[in-house]
Amino acid sequence: MAEELDLDNLKALKVLGKGAMGTVFLVQHNSYHVALKVVDKSSSLHDGARRAHWEISVLSRLSHPFLPTLLGSFESNNLMGWAVPYCPGGDLNHLRYRQTDHVFSPAVVRFYLAEILCALHHLHSMHIAYRDLKPENVLIQQSGHVTLTDFDLSRTLSPTKTNTSPSKSHIPDTAPRKPRRNFRWAPLTKAPKSARVTPAARRAVLSFEHSKSFVGTEEYIAPEVLRGEGHGFAVDWWALGVLAHEMVYGTTPFKGKNRKETFRNVLLKTPEFVGKKTALTDLISQLLEKDPSKRLGYVRGATEIKEHEFFRGVKWDLLTEVMRPPFIPSRDDVTKPFADGLDIRGYFQSLKSPPSLPPSPLRSPSFEFQKNVSSPEF
Repeated sequence: MAEELDLDNLKALKVLGKGAMGTVFLVQHNSYHVALKVVDKSSSLHDGARRAHWEISVLSRLSHPFLPTLLGSFESNNLMGWAVPYCPGGDLNHLRYRQTDHVFSPAVVRFYLAEILCALHHLHSMHIAYRDLKPENVLIQQSGHVTLTDFDLSRTLSPTKTNTSPSKSHIPDTAPRKPRRNFRWAPLTKAPKSARVTPAARRAVLSFEHSKSFVGTEEYIAPEVLRGEGHGFAVDWWALGVLAHEMVYGTTPFKGKNRKETFRNVLLKTPEFVGKKTALTDLISQLLEKDPSKRLGYVRGATEIKEHEFFRGVKWDLLTEVMRPPFIPSRDDVTKPFADGLDIRGYFQSLKSPPSLPPSPLRSPSFEFQKNVSSPEF
């Protein structure tokens, strides 16, 4: 059961990352290290406190080896935060850039996709659509296995009266280094200039049976989201296809010179593949079907995708027992702190200091990666 954390007793070792939702710290808690995500309620934009409460509620319900576990949380007048297990291997995007030609081998792609697929399967079984799959949100545990992170864009999906079968995955959404930009907009036809809708507009979206909210990361957004026609679990299968393409080719399939061109490509462009057709390119093609009702996974969800030829031979029930994942993080220097650590309250106070004062140091965590990952045995 998650414990109530005392912020005054938490000393951060360093900053792991900073985004629109908050800052993630590496924290020494008792005898182990945790990742602590903290949101400044007094200055957070886009209804950050509500979204933080939502993410905590999702984490508190998760119980899966490839998903994070809520270890504890706290809330004060200005700050709120929650702790999850620390993943010293960094994210999948960082790891890919350490590879020769910045790509993974098909065997490594199969290993990571299989574990991500299992995580998404579990979320969907709980009627939760993830809606923010991308390499930066796939973290590598100390064991070498993956875990998904960041659930503020996820939403609970409920069956409709005309579709009550639990085997159907197309349940409508009833609620609503190079960093990639996340967008949370109103329908495309009424998109405001701001990248985020107002809290009032968000509440209006929540009341509709089919979500027409514009949610996701630019290069990973599904065509049905762009068209504003409502979306469900199939957006996660689309994102899985984009992720697979990026892992094997080093780039997303629809990236344009600007946002407008990227969105046009998502709607109109057919993904291109180098060389002869393989089981992997066939999987990607079926996941990147622009009509969600024809997309692999639409009818029977993850079970349908697991049956694809690319995953032939995968022992799904034994994935957690794989002793030789493609990459095992080094334990050396991953928890090296700043000189005296960081005071979390002081950190957020420093962000509000006048511009003339020196900014607080922000640096990415330093990880020792193997130059190339090896093919897993499973």
